[in-house]
Amino acid sequence: MSDVVPPEVRPKPAVPAKPPNVGAPSPSSPFPPQGPGIGGGGVSAPPPSSIPVPIGSHGPSHGGAHAVSHSVGHNAGHVGGHAAAAHTGGHAHVGSHNAGSGSTLLGYIGIDTIIEQMRKKTMKTGFDFNIMVVGHSGLGKSTLVNTLFKSQVSRRSAGWTRDDKIPKTVEIKAVSHVIEEGGVKMKLTVVDTPGFGDQINNDNCWEPISKYINEQYEKFLKEEVNITRKKRIPDTRVHCCLYFISPTGHSLRQLDVEFMKRLSHSVNIIPVIAKADTMTIEERQEFKQRVRKELEMGGIEFYPQKEFDDDMEDKSDNDKIREAMPFAVVGSDKEYQVNGKRVLGRKTAWGVVEVENPNHCEFAQLRDFLIRSHLQDLKEVTHNIHYETYRAKRLNENGGLHPISSNDTQESNL
Repeated sequence: MSDVVPPEVRPKPAVPAKPPNVGAPSPSSPFPPQGPGIGGGGVSAPPPSSIPVPIGSHGPSHGGAHAVSHSVGHNAGHVGGHAAAAHTGGHAHVGSHNAGSGSTLLGYIGIDTIIEQMRKKTMKTGFDFNIMVVGHSGLGKSTLVNTLFKSQVSRRSAGWTRDDKIPKTVEIKAVSHVIEEGGVKMKLTVVDTPGFGDQINNDNCWEPISKYINEQYEKFLKEEVNITRKKRIPDTRVHCCLYFISPTGHSLRQLDVEFMKRLSHSVNIIPVIAKADTMTIEERQEFKQRVRKELEMGGIEFYPQKEFDDDMEDKSDNDKIREAMPFAVVGSDKEYQVNGKRVLGRKTAWGVVEVENPNHCEFAQLRDFLIRSHLQDLKEVTHNIHYETYRAKRLNENGGLHPISSNDTQESNL
């Protein structure tokens, strides 16, 4: 390859030229980096004597061209840009910037309206939230759910009457309501489990509950794997399970441990201490510590699980919630006059236990955690973790990604 040297450039000793298809020299190349910016980028320029330079080029050397090219982008992907500059007279045109460095817009585009578009879309379709309450009779499950949503959304049970019969097995009763607040509509389904823990022999009393949870996963899976599926699949999966612990002040029952141990991997379990007004503040704190220790010893994971924390901010917030759980709560849908204000509470001979007063119970913390901060995360964990686990096992049993026949009524109890 002949060298063409401009008159103003002082010729240097000729050296063998590199093949034109090589973008960067090998580590054993004897030539030092050309220009102050090349050494930092780890790219060495070919010697000037091996590059044909047309007469009238801008500058006596290629150091300026490489410096300009390096100032445009700081990625390893710009090696080709440097090589192109060397073979076109020193002018490199780099077409992309580093994605991590960001760009400054010269005018308003409207990217920030994506959130508003999503809000309008979800406002039209609405939301689904399915909550299950589990615990033996008399712990105020229905009352607490009504207090959470400040509406009669759960089956009202005032105890067993003379004509009523205690169910021989655990029954599943689901009640759905559409509630609206601030223009936001949500279809709320409350799943009650009357008869749980009320029998003399409570062996395997959690099986009907486990079967119901898996049946909802199965319904969703059947709709999902169909060749022609609905635009919006109805979501009846249980997003949250409130497990009510009796305020004994001693320890968990064996039934409590077995239930949470068996179902903690298929549904989000949130343990709560019911009727906390029956204990003093000291008794309540000791009982909470004892419950947390027993759950840890039993290897029982309750929501929010540590492995689902996305970042340090979530971990910090969830650590505070985990330290406060199980929440000691009081539920009531009756109003009383206290200091000139109408409050929800339970009236006793010594005064009124205010449900929403953080000094009286932890109901306000439970509501904020369950509805105002983690409701969407409960749905995402249900879909991405619990449902995906069920789906993977179910499809492996079915032999792969094949549509499940609608005539297949066999339900899988995992």
